[in-house]
Amino acid sequence: MIPEGNLYSNVERFKGFQKEYDRYRPEAPPIVAELLTGYLGARPGLVVDLGCGTGLSTFLWTGRADRIIGVEPGDDMRSRALEKWDALGKPQHISFIQGYSNALELGAEEADIITCSQSFHWMEPVSTLKEAARVLRTGGVFAAYDCDWPPVLEPAIENMYNDLISKADTVIEGRVPPESRALKRNKDEHLSRIRESGVFSFCRELVFHNMERCDAERYVGLTLSQGGMQTVLRLGGGELDEDIALYRQAVEQYFAGRTLDTMFAYRMRLGIK
Repeated sequence: MIPEGNLYSNVERFKGFQKEYDRYRPEAPPIVAELLTGYLGARPGLVVDLGCGTGLSTFLWTGRADRIIGVEPGDDMRSRALEKWDALGKPQHISFIQGYSNALELGAEEADIITCSQSFHWMEPVSTLKEAARVLRTGGVFAAYDCDWPPVLEPAIENMYNDLISKADTVIEGRVPPESRALKRNKDEHLSRIRESGVFSFCRELVFHNMERCDAERYVGLTLSQGGMQTVLRLGGGELDEDIALYRQAVEQYFAGRTLDTMFAYRMRLGIK
């Protein structure tokens, strides 16, 4: 049974494309661990990664924390994280569990750091922040961080990306009943929600970037890995086929067979208990 405040449609949005997601999405950059460890003021004993998906943000803490727990409600995404965990030799200090951000099976003041990487906008914020405050020790850090999509490239292609995402949303509005749609909250409200929770003594936003190697296949794959795009592709109907083909052509022409250093911009909103 799904705990109150959570939506089945939000979990289903990421069903069935865990391999593509894991292949094209960025891993959390090392600066995330450096910043949060700095604000904590010590090596974390326990890091809890909420909505961890395939573990792209969880494995970052390997060697940087004593214990790491990835919490993910979706079986498909979590199964990919477990495959990677198994390939690493099943390290006992890392675990992945089925669960929801507002109903954690953890004790009070047990965690040092709680993270939400590309995931807080899918969670019910009030109950999630209340639960985070319960689980965090005094001085512990809650952080929600996200990429600014798309990765930095050039204006025409970035406009095509935004148009594709907008068209996908329009298709979903026309073909999926309101009660069955995923609810994506505004990331720009993350910091105000953290402040308004009243449970953190210090709150702020940080902006940073990470350079990653990217080719045309990855740039297009990352675009198609967005939840709205996947929803439309699963629906069938081909409404975006021509737009995707034109987009792919433009991206391939830009990269021209090259693999380039590409900027991924990030925003982190955090609170210290």
